[in-house]
Amino acid sequence: MRISVFPKGELDALVAKSMSVLDWIHIASTLPIEGLELYSRFFDNESESFVEQVGDALAQTELSLPMMCCSPDFTHPDADERARAVDNQARIMRITRELGGPGASVRVLSGQRHPGVSDEQGLDWAAENIQSLLPLARELGIVLAIENHYKDGFWEYPEFVQKPDLFVELLSRIDDRVNFGVQFDPSNAITAGVDSADFLETVVDRTVTMQASDRSLAPGATLESLRLSDGTIGYSPDLKHGVIGEGLNDYDRIFRILVNAGYDGWISVEDGVNGMDEMRASVEFLRRARDKYFQGSMDIRVENQERARLAEKGA
Repeated sequence: MRISVFPKGELDALVAKSMSVLDWIHIASTLPIEGLELYSRFFDNESESFVEQVGDALAQTELSLPMMCCSPDFTHPDADERARAVDNQARIMRITRELGGPGASVRVLSGQRHPGVSDEQGLDWAAENIQSLLPLARELGIVLAIENHYKDGFWEYPEFVQKPDLFVELLSRIDDRVNFGVQFDPSNAITAGVDSADFLETVVDRTVTMQASDRSLAPGATLESLRLSDGTIGYSPDLKHGVIGEGLNDYDRIFRILVNAGYDGWISVEDGVNGMDEMRASVEFLRRARDKYFQGSMDIRVENQERARLAEKGA
């Protein structure tokens, strides 16, 4: 398991370009991490030279770019808008391959829950558009990872497949297990109104990346008091960001599920809303968790790889 960070707390400033992506990379490099997750909107209206500058900054700081966050709207009722979403996703996939190399992942979403779009129609559009991008993913040697999401901050409506049953249904429509998988976000499972570890058990066999954050209830609030009429919770102000491991997510159980499934991918810290001190504390929590839960599984994988190498040599 390797650790990355996502600039959740600086997202608006980075998109507005009042803060430089290059400056953020150097700030993040002071953390004890191996990689960075960036956001597709950082590359809006930017030239190829900017992509090269980002690549140079990653190289200088010795950080990988294993994950790119992108928010395509594949459920828009306008076919032209859906086509533009596909074209932009393809553009970001190529940038991700250039910066992250083979094996890097790009997040996909289904799209927004636009009024008037039925469940069946939205699922059809989302599956069709994701599948249309898989040949490019194979060509580039990268992975598309669909996140159990709530709502991109620049969207008007929540995620179309926010509810777990719809998410699992969309997942079942896409058979590819090499260039497509799940980006698991435990806090987003809570906003969908379900237990995060329970949800992970339903998708862990297809989980290829993970975002990590944690949420705590404001004094006097309960999950039931925040539950909306559709059973979800959403981004209530009474559901507050905080240091990973100090909130509602049962990370001990989450890590055990991941290890038992043989997960060895990246975990990206989606934190920093309350400052870099909390992000650093979250990174340190994941480092301790790696030593506690993942080191043994890493040793087993290395041992198995060595046995396979010797067996091949002997053959």
